[in-house]
Amino acid sequence: MAMKTVSTEVTAETGGSATEKHPKGLYVLFATEMWERFSFYSMLALFTLYMRDPGEGFGWSAEEATGLYANYLMFVYASPLFGGWLADKKIGYRKAVMIGGVFFMAGHLLLSFRSLPIVYVALACLVIGNGLFKPNVSTMVGNLYPEGSHLKDRAYNIFYMGINIGAFLGPVVMEVVKVRFGYHPAFAVAAFGMLISVGTLWWFKSYVEDPKHGAQVSHTGTSESAQKAINAANAMDAVPEWKRIVALIVIFLIVIVFWMVFHQNGSTLTYWADENTDWQVTGTISNAINPFWIVALTFPLVWFWKRLDRKGKEPATPTKMAIGMTLTGLSFFVLYFAAKIGEATLTGNDLYAYKVSAAWLISSYAVVSLGELMLSPMGLSLVSKVAPIRMRGLMMGGWFVATAAGNKLTMIGVYWDRWLHSTFFAVLGAMALVMALVLFFLLKPLKKAMPGV
Repeated sequence: MAMKTVSTEVTAETGGSATEKHPKGLYVLFATEMWERFSFYSMLALFTLYMRDPGEGFGWSAEEATGLYANYLMFVYASPLFGGWLADKKIGYRKAVMIGGVFFMAGHLLLSFRSLPIVYVALACLVIGNGLFKPNVSTMVGNLYPEGSHLKDRAYNIFYMGINIGAFLGPVVMEVVKVRFGYHPAFAVAAFGMLISVGTLWWFKSYVEDPKHGAQVSHTGTSESAQKAINAANAMDAVPEWKRIVALIVIFLIVIVFWMVFHQNGSTLTYWADENTDWQVTGTISNAINPFWIVALTFPLVWFWKRLDRKGKEPATPTKMAIGMTLTGLSFFVLYFAAKIGEATLTGNDLYAYKVSAAWLISSYAVVSLGELMLSPMGLSLVSKVAPIRMRGLMMGGWFVATAAGNKLTMIGVYWDRWLHSTFFAVLGAMALVMALVLFFLLKPLKKAMPGV
């Protein structure tokens, strides 16, 4: 395969200093994604509790609500495969995001009406909306940067903080609106957040139009960081496309377990926060703990990676992901010990009637959030750096298909009322640690297939 020269490649938005500072388009996409995630996580914070509510909702059992939640997440994260392909081949990234946003608004508005058939129509709209929105807004972030740029990891960390500001605000606002006005007005507020998201992208579209790869600059005066980007991009282009795609698929398969474990936050961890922690709020608000930690930890972690990069010691992206998987497993062993302590206080036959300090839940979320920062935004960055340009949207969709498979496996939550909680947490933690070991074992061949990442 002929090696493509990228030494003069920059984007229209960033110019010759692209590898030195972040373009304005990053912050437009930051705000666009922040408000979309506000809407998305508002719905997730409410959904299982809403379906179980006998008054405003439908009085479903925990198992029924968890099952629908898992199936919804599976479809909502599988749909980006088609949405990414459609943007690559037909309509472009920004247009796909805008159309997806309209479907999102429709889905959230429909949930503000109490009707089980309408619930299913709303979920279908949200699936379509996410398929068009999610992979393509993530691809647009990477496209703001020259190939091989060392800024991509940090750009995705910053972008990911926008995701989690929205994810933090959603449950907090939903708790207030739900308590004062009920579930249905809360779903309408989620739709309003989506309106802000689409409006932001439309108003500032000039900063994020698809970059024209191949804008030319002079070789003279190329900075050291720009030269790093050039070398990394040329090394990547020397690897056959099929090897790069296979390496990404291996990563996708491994992170399925991460998403299975992590997305217990919308079901079993919400139930545990609602019923087994000693605080005076509902499980809805517990969905704000993880994004709070993401926002709090992002800039210290970005600073840490930047400092290591200056010393030439920043870990490769796959190494960061292996560390993140390890932390994910350990976070569930924090919950294991909390549940063990709670179960030891029980004297009757009810195995689930204990209460423990909310500090256990908050501490566990701190550990898993740090792991998430080393895994989820790094996965987005990895796809942007490794996938061939002509199929970048499709491969970004592949990342979300892995997320979909993991979300389908959140169905393991049906054992929540059958196993001891300590057993449930231990099983999930152990599965994450096993996958971390697999990833560490595969680091050497992965780095050969993905040089310079």
